[in-house]
Amino acid sequence: MGLDITVLIVDWAHVKEAPPDQRLELLMGVACSADGSDLEDPERGWMWPSVSAAPWFARYEFYRTLGSLKAHFWAGQAWEEIRGFADPDLRVSLDGFLSGLFWYGPDPANDAVHVHGDLFPADIDRSRGLSLAYPPEAVPALVKSWVKAAPRLEELREPFAAHAARPPGHWIENFEEFADLLNDWGEVVREADSRGWGLIGFTS
Repeated sequence: MGLDITVLIVDWAHVKEAPPDQRLELLMGVACSADGSDLEDPERGWMWPSVSAAPWFARYEFYRTLGSLKAHFWAGQAWEEIRGFADPDLRVSLDGFLSGLFWYGPDPANDAVHVHGDLFPADIDRSRGLSLAYPPEAVPALVKSWVKAAPRLEELREPFAAHAARPPGHWIENFEEFADLLNDWGEVVREADSRGWGLIGFTS
């Protein structure tokens, strides 16, 4: 679990102008040109290209994760530990939201990459780092799940404390860190949806 995660929102039409076998490399390359110089909080927020007349992508910096995939992994683990104590409607909403992003569902054998649409070749090799790809038309479903779940996150505070809390120094050790990460993902999907853009994630 020594991987980093990079999450972008992108103008799908712009990326599709590149040949299919060059698109992932294009996205991996441009992610480094987003510098976040206008961030009010340098630990968190949108990073836009340093120089671009018409920005077509942005990278999101998750709060206090240092870019590590570990925080997302442990948030998924925490959800597995508390989902059985969530109200059924909340459980359905968060299952739909998290399983589309970084949690692979209650079946431990399900570790498929979340790739949708036709941006990349159907047989793309997971070892190249792609972890999720949502075209613009698939993002609203994530937003819908999040809008239902977000106002009810506080219901998970007590189950988290009882069943998922971890000692200090661990990733996602308390409810606040869990909620922070989920709210960050909510920001990502809502911003992508507001622009009519897609969502890309890859690990390295």
